[in-house]
Amino acid sequence: MKLVVGLGNPGKKYEDTRHNMGFMVVDAFTTMARIDVDKELFSGLIGRGKVFDEDVIFLKPTTFMNLSGDSVQQVVHYFKIPTEDIIVIYDDMAIPPGEIRLRLGGSSGGHKGIQDIMQKLGTQDIKRIRVGIGEPDEDPINYVLNKPYGDDKIAIEGAIERAAQALKEALRSSWNKAMSLYNVKSTPSA
Repeated sequence: MKLVVGLGNPGKKYEDTRHNMGFMVVDAFTTMARIDVDKELFSGLIGRGKVFDEDVIFLKPTTFMNLSGDSVQQVVHYFKIPTEDIIVIYDDMAIPPGEIRLRLGGSSGGHKGIQDIMQKLGTQDIKRIRVGIGEPDEDPINYVLNKPYGDDKIAIEGAIERAAQALKEALRSSWNKAMSLYNVKSTPSA
């Protein structure tokens, strides 16, 4: 059994904001896979289905970003999911809008959601799909809690789709194959 966690903040106020990239990637993937993520359990919204003959749980914690580890920890303990079978998807300001990065392990890079998950699970060895939202010209908190617009919005929508495809590849073949295919920088169009 695998666990895919999309990070974000619950509620209408935060829909489509930069900090909700994880929610949006999970929504994009589960729409393709026809899996509903709508059961309120484990301090989150949860859905379960078969993906390439693998039992996969999809989780969108409703604890707010900084306490995401509470929800993840509940699911991991209940279903006895090993760390190597967890994939966490979230926004990253260090990556330009429109780009994604797949990574296994390492620091939180200052992201409070993944930091809380690592702290609650007691490990940094977690697979991650990071969706680039770019560096802010304003207060970082305002930036992540606002919706992208213009070229950033178009680039980020593309990144959400690529992240969903990268997740599909990771579930179909392997994490390493997904990294080799999707850890490429986008090239500007002429």
